[in-house]
Amino acid sequence: MLLSISKMQAMLLNLVLASCVFLSSIKDGNAGITSSYIRSAFPAVDIPVDHEVFAVPEGYNAPQQVHITQGDYDGKAVIISWVTPDEPGLSYVQYGTSKDNYQTSAEGTVTNYTFYNYKSGYIHHCLVDGLEYNTKYYYKIGSGDSAREFWFKTPPEVGPDTPYKFGIIGDLGQTFNSLSTLEHYLENHGEAVLYVGDLSYSDEHEASDNGLRWDTWGRFAEKSAAYQPWMWNVGNHEVEFLPEVGEIIPFKNYLYRYTTPHKASNSSSPLWYAVRRASAHIIVLSSYSPFVRYTPQYIWLKEELARVDREKTPWLFVLMHKPLYSSNVAHFMEGEAMRSVFESWFVTYKVDAIFAGHVHAYERSYRYSNIDYNVTSGRRYPIPDKSAPIYINIGDGGNLEGLASSYYDPQPEYSAFREASYGHATLEIKNKTHAIYHWYRNDDGNKVAADSLILHNQYWKQSGMEAE
Repeated sequence: MLLSISKMQAMLLNLVLASCVFLSSIKDGNAGITSSYIRSAFPAVDIPVDHEVFAVPEGYNAPQQVHITQGDYDGKAVIISWVTPDEPGLSYVQYGTSKDNYQTSAEGTVTNYTFYNYKSGYIHHCLVDGLEYNTKYYYKIGSGDSAREFWFKTPPEVGPDTPYKFGIIGDLGQTFNSLSTLEHYLENHGEAVLYVGDLSYSDEHEASDNGLRWDTWGRFAEKSAAYQPWMWNVGNHEVEFLPEVGEIIPFKNYLYRYTTPHKASNSSSPLWYAVRRASAHIIVLSSYSPFVRYTPQYIWLKEELARVDREKTPWLFVLMHKPLYSSNVAHFMEGEAMRSVFESWFVTYKVDAIFAGHVHAYERSYRYSNIDYNVTSGRRYPIPDKSAPIYINIGDGGNLEGLASSYYDPQPEYSAFREASYGHATLEIKNKTHAIYHWYRNDDGNKVAADSLILHNQYWKQSGMEAE
């Protein structure tokens, strides 16, 4: 009886959505689409530092660059981060369920650092835990006339049929294209952002301006990141290894400013970690940290995948920066080393989708794998595989390096849709079997998705619980 109800619900959902959403198949022989859309030219330059989107909050030592991320494994905590520019000030967060009554406070940490000739402001990180699920909280940071107030909403309790809407953004930067992407995402009302690396692109400027451009990006992203958690990941532009100016500690700017709940998932590094949110288990990997056999990231991922409970969190997503599959000329096959190490695990554990950035364009794959390849098998190309993830490259946030507009021709069989435009995506989980995915190009605003599909859950589909 329960099986019949589940099948009926799935069929009804398909009927309702079919009129507005293109349903992608994983079957061999489907012709991929290379979009003919030609984007109008926007200058790929950073917004001037005196632009209003980088405005410093009023008041002496007012908190700025406010952002939050999940603070534990299951979504009952947040880490609130901010910068005070002139002096440390208070490192307390006052919070509560009413804007007029902050019942509780938490104390954070404060630090600062130097990078070449730049000295940062005072960077605060405060863990606020013991929160109730599905609750709106207001919080206040700073003191006196310079205090600032924000809010966030905790996710629903972790569970198999818990709906939730994620945004997906990568390689954002701080150009006018970046601003368009961020504004369109805000209009789409996502509840949390899965970020696939490359934040400020400060390393594209002179070393003397590096820190300044981290500050402007922090103020730029605040309009979203102060109100909902962004799940951070690093890209190549966070490495910032600059021995010519004496900076030899990789990820220095990033690690001081952006923190993650890595210890909650038994990770030894903030660069790779996992969280569970609503009905999703989200694994974040570092493309620029060692990952081969016996390294800490390799050992951790093996253990984390074994911890995944698809009965409780049916959706399994992985974030990384370098794509494992991409037919763009830019950065072609740069993710091949990680693919050769981890792809068989992703297939074995039936990962639903893998989101990556790095390539400054958009591309979505069919479900293909190349796990049977070896030098003697004669099987040289990826093949259709119903247990494989869908790979989505979304390094198209809008950075100053511009678009990667050259794709290999003919389009590989694994490539379902590709387009060189700026944009962002949303992933709306409906229940344990279905989610709706949209990719929005900037030029279309947020009304028409340029690429869409109904995502079928890998675990529940192959366990026979889903109607086809």
